[in-house]
Amino acid sequence: MKQEADKDQDKRGPGNQGGIKIHSPLFFLWQFLNVSPIKANWFCLPLTLLLIVGLVACSGKSSKNQANNSGSSGQNTDSNLTFYGVAFEQFDEVGRPIWKVNAKEAKYTKEKQIGQAENPYGELYQDGQVVYQIKAERADIEEDGKQLFLKGKIVATDPRNGIVLRGNELEWRPNEDLLIVRNQLNGTHKQLQAVAQEARVKTRQQRMEFSGGVVANSADPQLQMRTEHLIWHIKEEKLIGDRPVQIDRYKNNQITDRGRGNATEINLKTKIATVTKNAQLELLDPPMQIASNSMTWNMNAETVTTNSPVRVFHKAENVTVTANQGEMKIPQKTVYLTGNVNAIGQRRQSLKSRTLTWYLDNKLVEAQGNVVYRQVDPPLNFTGETAVGNLQTENIVVKGGNTGGRVVTEIIPQERAKGQ
Repeated sequence: MKQEADKDQDKRGPGNQGGIKIHSPLFFLWQFLNVSPIKANWFCLPLTLLLIVGLVACSGKSSKNQANNSGSSGQNTDSNLTFYGVAFEQFDEVGRPIWKVNAKEAKYTKEKQIGQAENPYGELYQDGQVVYQIKAERADIEEDGKQLFLKGKIVATDPRNGIVLRGNELEWRPNEDLLIVRNQLNGTHKQLQAVAQEARVKTRQQRMEFSGGVVANSADPQLQMRTEHLIWHIKEEKLIGDRPVQIDRYKNNQITDRGRGNATEINLKTKIATVTKNAQLELLDPPMQIASNSMTWNMNAETVTTNSPVRVFHKAENVTVTANQGEMKIPQKTVYLTGNVNAIGQRRQSLKSRTLTWYLDNKLVEAQGNVVYRQVDPPLNFTGETAVGNLQTENIVVKGGNTGGRVVTEIIPQERAKGQ
C-alpha cells in the first residue's frame, strides 16, 4: 500500500499544485471502503498499520451508531464518512492558497459529492494574501474546488479594513474575485453600517455592492440611505446609488434634511452628496423644498447648489420661486437664484427678474435686472431695474436703477384684470 501511495505522490510531483488537501488520519478509510474520494490532492501524516485498522473499526462502529440513532433506514454507511480534526485547503495553479478551512468534524456524502464541515473557521485568499477571515455553523465544499459555500450563522471579517459581514449564506468564487454574502446580510464598519439581502465584494478593488432592501447608515456625516441597490467604494470612501434613493440627514439623532433622487453619489470624506434625476431636498428649518434635475448637497458647509433649472417652495409662506440655477445657504437661511427668476405668492402676485436674493428670516426679496412685478388685487404692474420688499404681503418697492431708467407703472382696468 505504501509503495502505491509513493507512486501516486511521484505522479503528482512537488508543490501540491491546483488541488484541495484534506488533512486527517482517516484518509486511509477511502482505500478500505473503496469509495472514490474528492478529485484533489490529499495529504496525511504517516500512521502505523495497526492504528489504521483501529480507526477503520471505530469509524465503522460510529457510522452504524449514527445511523441507528437517527432512525434512518436503508442508508449505505459506506457512502457517508466522518472525519475529525480536518483542514480543507484549496490552491491555485501556481500553488498559492485560495482558501483554508479548519473543522473539528467533517462529513463526505458520495451521492452529493459534497464535503460538509461543522463549525468551520479559516481564511479566504486572493493573490496569496488573506482577504477575509470566516467562520460559520456549516461549510459545503464542491467537488471541483472552484467554489466554497458556507451556510449557517456566518461571520466574515476583512482584516485589512475591519469590515465585518454577517449573513446566513456565503459563497467564495476566487476565480471571479467575488465574495457573496446573502440572506439577512448585516455589514458593520467604523464608517458605515448596512443591512440588505445580499452583498457582493470584489476583494481586489475593495468594492462592495449591496442589493435588496438596502438600509445604510453613515456615522460621519450622520446619514441614513434607503434604496434597492448601493455600491460602496471602500478605499475612495464613496457611496453610489443607481436606483431611487432616500437620504435622511441627522443632527443629534434628529432628522434635519431629507433628500431624494433616482441616482446619487456621496463622498464620505468630503461630505458632499450629488443627487441627480428628479432630485429633491426637503428642509425642516426653514420648511423648504428644493427640486431640480441635479443638485450638490454640501453637508459640511450646509449648502445646496444646482446648475440646472430649480424650483424652491416655502411651505409656510406658500411662495414658489423658479430659476435657471440657484444656491441655498441653510444656516444663513438665504437663497440665491439666477436666470429667468419667477417668484409667485399665495395670491398669485409675481416678481420676475434676472437675479433674486431671498432672505427667509426677514421674509425679504431683492430682485435685479428687468424686474416685472405684478399683483392681482388691486390689478397693476411695475417694471424697473430693481425691487425690494415682502412678496407675501405685496409690499414691493420697484426702482429704475442707477442709469436713469424710470419705473413704469401700469394700472390694469378691472374688466381687463378679470379677463386675464
